[in-house]
This record gives sequence, C-alpha cells and structure tokens, in this order.
Amino acid sequence: MAKNKTIKITLVKSLIGSTQKQIKVAKALGLTKKDQTVEHENTATIMGMVNAIPHLLKVAE
Repeated sequence: MAKNKTIKITLVKSLIGSTQKQIKVAKALGLTKKDQTVEHENTATIMGMVNAIPHLLKVAE
C-alpha cells in the first residue's frame, strides 16, 4: 500500500460571514482561527473537505 503524503492546510480568511456548513467543514479540518495551519494526510476525504471551502484555505504539500 502506498504511503499518503501529508499536506499543510492554512485558514487564510476569517470564518465570520461564512455559512454554517463552511464553518463546520473548517472545524472538522481542525481550523478555528485565521492563519492557523494543520497537517493532514492527502486522502479523498480531506481533499473533498478542502474543495468545499477553497476560497478560505491555502494548501501546500
């Protein structure tokens, strides 16, 4: 089984004014504050969450 790479996800915009669904996705990723960065494995589930709120995030490998 191939090892999944990790990606760094940073919240670049505030969640103020976002919909409840967008806020829940950000919190599920572990992001609660602006400029906070978390690391996750690059899986389909994580990428689906990132694609739900791409305007709020910055993704780096």
